[in-house]
Amino acid sequence: MEDTHATREGLEQALYSLLPTGLAGVDAARGRARLRTLVTLRWLAVLGQTLAVLFVQFRLGFDLPLAWCLTTIAASAWLNVFLSITIREQVLLKGWEAALQLAFDTMQLAVLLGLTGGLSNPFLLFLIAPVTVAATSLRRRYSVAIAIFAASCAALMPALAFDLPWSEGEIFTLPPLFEWGHFAALVIGIVFFATSSLRLSEDEARLVRALDAASVVMAREQRLSALGAMSAMTAHELGTPLATIHLVAKELNAEFDRDDPRFEDIHLIAEQADRCREILGKLSKSREAQDIVHANMPLSSLVEEAAAPFKGLGVELNVTYSPGDNGEPRVPMIRRSPEVLHALGAFIENAVSFADSQVRAVASWTDRQFMVTISDDGPGFAADVMPKLGEPYVSQRGEAHLGGGDMGLGFFIAKTLIERTGGRIATRNRYPPRHGAIVQAVWPRTALESLESDRIQINNPAVET
Repeated sequence: MEDTHATREGLEQALYSLLPTGLAGVDAARGRARLRTLVTLRWLAVLGQTLAVLFVQFRLGFDLPLAWCLTTIAASAWLNVFLSITIREQVLLKGWEAALQLAFDTMQLAVLLGLTGGLSNPFLLFLIAPVTVAATSLRRRYSVAIAIFAASCAALMPALAFDLPWSEGEIFTLPPLFEWGHFAALVIGIVFFATSSLRLSEDEARLVRALDAASVVMAREQRLSALGAMSAMTAHELGTPLATIHLVAKELNAEFDRDDPRFEDIHLIAEQADRCREILGKLSKSREAQDIVHANMPLSSLVEEAAAPFKGLGVELNVTYSPGDNGEPRVPMIRRSPEVLHALGAFIENAVSFADSQVRAVASWTDRQFMVTISDDGPGFAADVMPKLGEPYVSQRGEAHLGGGDMGLGFFIAKTLIERTGGRIATRNRYPPRHGAIVQAVWPRTALESLESDRIQINNPAVET
């Protein structure tokens, strides 16, 4: 029992350390950009810049430093040609390599803007583009460096930029205050888009890691179930040959005298055949093997099985069951789901870890849904943790347990498994003066009875137990 508890307790944390190696590593790809992506974006920029410059020069009739503008655009085009020849486009660039390319793109765009009016150019906000790409694909330090570099290039424009191109014979000059307003808008945009892109990218990477861990857990549970089914099938298949061996051994045993040296060997074969038959008989009659083979078990038995590894750990763990409103008195039969077993076990383990003295797991049912409510008498969920439950890597529950127990990944995996079987999770604290946390899993009856893919929405708050 203690071994099972220790195995489940360390599983999610071990999975996190194994994921980068076993699943190609989200962290290994995080902070790197694909060369083909940067080359494609640069070609789009070259095309757009060329069309914009030619349109302003020949369609609007504004006098641009056309040679300098085209030379600046050609620099990006030649860089793409060089990279396409010397490097395979399928490779992932290292962080510093991608940062250097994005710094070049920032410089090229800043020079082009400086040639066409600087802070007066309405296309100034395009400086946000390389910063956003960096924040989306690179690590924080490179993203911050590109953002600072872009803002610095913009800050130098009032001293180095050409005048804004305008009609021949006319000079259009914006007030300095307006230009600095442009600069302020650019800096705010850089900070906003860089921060939001960085946060979204980090959240996505964290979510991918957690989902990968959930997939590994589910595959592990399914392998264990398959192993149980295989053992039951083995017990059934070996019954006939063992019976034959036992019968032949008995017949041979009757033909030899006790003084015959072969008598003891034949007698030993018969005894061992009997022993094998007894072992296989116990295996085939075990509840787990029968449940796996027939794929059915009472709802109460499923909760009992999930709670069994955590009994006798210093906390009183009570498992009860009762029908709810409009529920039939008989305990309903459900499919034995490895996902549900693991999820309920994770919730019960978490409750046992934080409880002061008692944990209750209550199974109930109505004519439309199944419910399993797990409550404890511990400190309950901290106010700042409650809105984050269900996200990966929430590290604590209450102030009394700061630094104790990683609830995030385990809770996320359990919640994900419940949702994959058609259920929903509700969490809250018990009402004062009582203290403790409540986690309730709710499924429509069809989800566990048939495990069909059709899932109906349930809006059922947690109930006090």
